[in-house]
Amino acid sequence: MALSWLDVAWIAAVAVLAALTSYLLVGLAVRYRRALGMIDVPRAGEVQVRPVARNGGYGMLLAVWLATALAVFGRPAELHAAPGDDWKLLGVVIGSALIVPLAIVDDRKRLGSLSQLLGQIAIAAVPVAFGLRIESIAWPFGPAMELPVWAGVIVTMLWIVGMINAINLIDIMDGLAGGIAAMSAGVLFIRSLWFGQQTIAVLPLAMMGASIGFLPHNFHPARIFMGTSGSVLIGFWLATMSIIGGAKVGTAFVVLGVPILDTAWVIGRRALAGRSPFKGGDGEHLAQRIHALGLSQLQTVLILYLICGVFGILTLSLHAPVEGPYLTPPVAKLWLMLGMVSVMAIVLATVTYLTVRQQRTRSGPSPVSVREHQVK
Repeated sequence: MALSWLDVAWIAAVAVLAALTSYLLVGLAVRYRRALGMIDVPRAGEVQVRPVARNGGYGMLLAVWLATALAVFGRPAELHAAPGDDWKLLGVVIGSALIVPLAIVDDRKRLGSLSQLLGQIAIAAVPVAFGLRIESIAWPFGPAMELPVWAGVIVTMLWIVGMINAINLIDIMDGLAGGIAAMSAGVLFIRSLWFGQQTIAVLPLAMMGASIGFLPHNFHPARIFMGTSGSVLIGFWLATMSIIGGAKVGTAFVVLGVPILDTAWVIGRRALAGRSPFKGGDGEHLAQRIHALGLSQLQTVLILYLICGVFGILTLSLHAPVEGPYLTPPVAKLWLMLGMVSVMAIVLATVTYLTVRQQRTRSGPSPVSVREHQVK
């Protein structure tokens, strides 16, 4: 379906409204950061070196809500949402409203990992209760496997909560989470548009605009952090937007491969070391390890942007219509996912090895080994 000039104006208005609202509201949050009392103090094992406000995500949240309202109520008359999509979107918006109380408490008092997880589950449960769920899983050796309702609910909850934590745990460096969010939302927007899902495409576009509006305040050296409200919003919104309309969960997995696989890698290493998987301060994340090798924060963030961008371009290169003679072979999509996982595994293992060796070199031999050497 070709876009009319009215469709283009509507799409552009959603993006501009989200970006400008986010930029202005986050700017106000910077100005009144001390009065709001949400200040992030540097902690051991982090790259942060000075106190910074952590209330930027609330401006992003309001920007996404306003842009979503324009996307729904300003929709051109000739465009119609698929049956049930607006109802599911209502569940998403209500779920995103639950982010606010969780974020206020965490941004002020720093909740424990269990309390955060319970809050994330409650947030994810709302859109699922409104009918949003993954109904089938595609695989390369036959038709998609239909999931029973109970299985779809479980998989959907795991996907949403997993995405929230992936973004939350990678929000450790100026501009990193916001930039990855903008690129990922942009890829989801393009794929939805290529599928002819204009009413769906503007929803990740709202997140893209909000992230772009936030970044001028957050790029190194950051004047404000997004905090819990922003990181939970990004993970929640991208996860749910990849489900509405279908066919884009795999896209989200590939383009967000950096935070998803980095989170899995870090959780695995912490568990093997007998530490809490969700307790930070150990410098385990990919961004922290690259930074430890001598690169600046800006260089580190740009490298991770590049990796995410390449994954996003590769994902778009495999796009094909849902029906027709030019379908992308499912095996090609499988190879892309396996390739992404393999590349990220190599990068994570190599950077981890280099930083561990660097730490051992700097610490030098233990006193016991020195004495043994002298005796010999």
